[in-house]
Amino acid sequence: MVEIGYQLSSEEHPAPDLVGYARRAEEVGFSYAVVSDHYHPWTHRQGQAPFVWTVLGAIAQATKRLRLGTAVTAPIRRTPPYLVAQAAATAATLLPGRFFLGVGTGENLNEHITGEWWPPTSVRREMLAEAVEIIRELWAGGTVEHFGRHYTVDNARIYSRLSEPPPIIVAAGGSNAAEFAARIGDGLIAVAPSPELVDAFDQGGGKGKPRYAQLDVCIANDEAEARRIAHDQWAAPAAIPPRLLPKLRVPSDFQAVAELVSEEQVCERVLCSTDPDAHAARIREFVDAGFDHVHVHQAGADQETFFRFYEREVLPRVRDL
Repeated sequence: MVEIGYQLSSEEHPAPDLVGYARRAEEVGFSYAVVSDHYHPWTHRQGQAPFVWTVLGAIAQATKRLRLGTAVTAPIRRTPPYLVAQAAATAATLLPGRFFLGVGTGENLNEHITGEWWPPTSVRREMLAEAVEIIRELWAGGTVEHFGRHYTVDNARIYSRLSEPPPIIVAAGGSNAAEFAARIGDGLIAVAPSPELVDAFDQGGGKGKPRYAQLDVCIANDEAEARRIAHDQWAAPAAIPPRLLPKLRVPSDFQAVAELVSEEQVCERVLCSTDPDAHAARIREFVDAGFDHVHVHQAGADQETFFRFYEREVLPRVRDL
């Protein structure tokens, strides 16, 4: 059985709006939500990037049942693992039984702000594995001394925490990353309906662990308007080749590259349709690929049209998946 969630896009919306959207997601029947953890938006045009841990605290007070997770936090440089461990432990106390920590190796866009060298993927995975080890040690409740290759933790202890730590869900974009996610994490998070990714996750030891994926959509008054909004707001994350991500450092870089991406290219990734069967079919692609959680991201400012459409037309169609 698949769970349908909602993506809180912190790159596009200010913190008060994100809190309201989380409340609406719970009202219309989404079972969970994820929120992006960015220091910068992808482009200046998107225009937002609130601090995720403050937003989570506010959402905790505005909702009662909605499960929440980060999608995703990079506990390797901008927010080192000992800080992420404390922040996530506090979030879990505000959201008992309904918080999970999504982690990944990050983007240069957000992490370069420390002024440190941006390492290649292999090194960042090594850093993430060590970071997750530190987070789990701190969540266990004792005093931690850690003198590793990448991090030092000197006599640290987290006092405000739950006895049962939250799950750690690890992002992956390829087979090697999926195997890595299975080794260090309690679940997988991805952005494409890839059976190969799920198979690699299973082969790496991930069988039985939850698999999350993101579906990008844009719903508007008509398809032409939806396509325009999707291109305007989501061209950078939707269509820029992954190999460019380490090279682009600031929102203006992403904006410049996004200008070279066509509307057609964006709409290959973002579903711009008001046909509920098309949305159900796209969700079915993720289910058939092996994902059991699908969170839907609505590009653009108009979230209420999306909520009404999914409440009335889409969620009833996918309850039996």
